[in-house]
Amino acid sequence: MTFAGSPDRVEARLVPEDGYPFDAFAVAGFPRRPGPAQLRAFALAAAAPVACLRILERRRPDVVLGGGGYVAGPMVLAARLRGIPAALTEADAHLGLANRLAAPFAERVFLALPVPGRDGSKYVAVGRPVPARSQAVPRAQARESLGLPAEGPVVLVFGGSLGARLLNDIAIGAWADQGPAVLHLSGERDYASLRGRVSRRDYHLLPFIDGIGLAYGAADVAVARAGGSVWELAAAGLPAVLVPGEFATGGHQRKNAEWFARAAGAVVVPEAEVQRVPQLVESLLVDSERLAAMAAAMLAAAKPDAAGRIADELVELAAARR
Repeated sequence: MTFAGSPDRVEARLVPEDGYPFDAFAVAGFPRRPGPAQLRAFALAAAAPVACLRILERRRPDVVLGGGGYVAGPMVLAARLRGIPAALTEADAHLGLANRLAAPFAERVFLALPVPGRDGSKYVAVGRPVPARSQAVPRAQARESLGLPAEGPVVLVFGGSLGARLLNDIAIGAWADQGPAVLHLSGERDYASLRGRVSRRDYHLLPFIDGIGLAYGAADVAVARAGGSVWELAAAGLPAVLVPGEFATGGHQRKNAEWFARAAGAVVVPEAEVQRVPQLVESLLVDSERLAAMAAAMLAAAKPDAAGRIADELVELAAARR
């Protein structure tokens, strides 16, 4: 197994660190507004398939998997040109622009959730694979590792790698001085401005942690956005109060959140009503029966076999080529 991607993205560091071969090629996302950056992106997009053809010639793979986003498109196109079967993954409840453009060149598109109008044998809803580091650690171990109280409720607040300023402000405003124990992963961007506002020992404010599975295992309820991490919350059986980002393309965060709300594992709060979040969380923490039911519902909605299903289908595609 080998990887390919942009030399300017995090995969260029993470893949070699994990011991896998990595081939870089220049590519960039398309800015929405016309200008020099858009012209540069078009020029790179035109050249990228040629670079990908060279990589395929050197590596000679039996199958190609595109992880979604603008990096995947040129490689999937190059695979089609060389007669190599290719597949795509979509992490959200909305098929992104890059995947819509690349889908005609793929033999399979693995969806996290069913997408209206995308059906037939080509489109398969398998859920979203959960990395090993994101799997929940047993509660006692997780709380001890993080220095959280062994007993009593713990609220997890996080907003992805950059954080979510709206959630950061609402959590600090509600619980910095009193309330349940909190594990708050603010993201690097806001951490410096927030840390001086916390005044109690059981409010743990961190920019991030490497092992997010510790956070999932330690918490009783999560306050989060509704990007791809909702699948990790589901796999952990962690009830959630989800505040979908209105900025998300195609409303995919709202669609993700509504899926888990219909499954009865999450409560959705629109951004305009975010002030409701602290009271809602506190009401859940004193309702152990509801929390238990939500945890069971999240586990039922999770698809822990997603990675295995994708791997099996890739092997079938590769075998069919032989």
